[in-house]
Amino acid sequence: MMLLARSALLAALTLSLALACGPGRGYGRRKHPKKLTPLAYKQFIPNVAEKTLGASGRYEGKITRNSERFKELIPNYNPDIIFKDEENTGADRLMTQRCKDKLNSLAISVMNQWPGVKLRVTEGWDEDGHHFEESLHYEGRAVDITTSDRDKSKYGMLSRLAVEAGFDWVYYESKAHIHCSVKAENSVAAKSGGCFPGASQVQLKDGRKKAVMDLKPGDTVLAADDAGKLVYSDFVMFTDRDPSTRRVFYVIETKAQKITLTAAHLIFVLDNSTSDIQAARATFASEVKPGQKVLVLSGDEGRLSPVVVERIYMEEHQGSYAPVTSHGTIVVDHVLASCYAVIQDHRLAHWAFAPVRLAHGLSSLLLPETSQRSNSTTQPDGIHWYSRLLYRMGTWLLDKRSLHPLGMPAQSS
Repeated sequence: MMLLARSALLAALTLSLALACGPGRGYGRRKHPKKLTPLAYKQFIPNVAEKTLGASGRYEGKITRNSERFKELIPNYNPDIIFKDEENTGADRLMTQRCKDKLNSLAISVMNQWPGVKLRVTEGWDEDGHHFEESLHYEGRAVDITTSDRDKSKYGMLSRLAVEAGFDWVYYESKAHIHCSVKAENSVAAKSGGCFPGASQVQLKDGRKKAVMDLKPGDTVLAADDAGKLVYSDFVMFTDRDPSTRRVFYVIETKAQKITLTAAHLIFVLDNSTSDIQAARATFASEVKPGQKVLVLSGDEGRLSPVVVERIYMEEHQGSYAPVTSHGTIVVDHVLASCYAVIQDHRLAHWAFAPVRLAHGLSSLLLPETSQRSNSTTQPDGIHWYSRLLYRMGTWLLDKRSLHPLGMPAQSS
């Protein structure tokens, strides 16, 4: 543990320098500013209904001042936001923590986009029944916004800024305001992190299959090297090990195989115009599209082959596990995936876990008997402390667009 802690401190220092200066091609390069396109009138993003799984999720019931859930609402006193508060009750300032976080982020974007202009909230939490039935305003999960100068020509861009700020659903609803909403706090936790269901299968070096949740130090599992060649790689640790929480998973299905993983987990894909596995790139599971190709284990030839994705859908499972191997890749249910999540860059993530691999290697070399006697119970449930450290560093040092919005839950059971 002491060795890993010292290695982590060294990695933290090195990562800071690397991201500031850039150690070479592909790492730490400053991205060009993203060109923002205003939303059109009546457009909404994502292009699904507000209270569906892919947007802000289902309505969970009205919150009143006398209800138990009222404690979920937090006042927002940000001086950079103007609250209309026409009821003069402070209700428009009350919102969930997620809504507050996104609103505060948007306030900064508005001031950067239009110096001298502030974000203005015309409607927040509604306790008076002024909205349609099952409106997310009744839960403090929705706000209606304008700019402080009420310049309607800015509202298309304001909508886009709200999308970039991380609101889960943004609607250019009327000429008078923009409507934004967020997922429920418990819903965010259920979709966060990067993991596989516990029952997902991996292949051991002796040919046996094993459930991901049963992996333990000493196991060697099928993975792939940088060239896409199949190798057997040491199981090192779980970055997250949660046997109890029910989570939403993406199911990426080909004609014969399917892999199940959370939205923020990385998987290797190819565009449909190529079958060269050297062209494979890591992308978030939530961004994979039908028609793209994933790398599937070909049983007859013992190699990876590009296979077209035919269908993508979502399922709920109890329990989630995020194994890390020495190579940073793993074949799960016959499909190659990255061991990493949250950050878009697989290579940078693998590099950041070098101290973990070093500590594992030295432990196996110096204390082989202890390492072999170890089992899965030696690592407590929850997100590993090193993963939390890297995530915190990433939020400080990386462009927020390189981190998945459902990156990591606030806590793990």
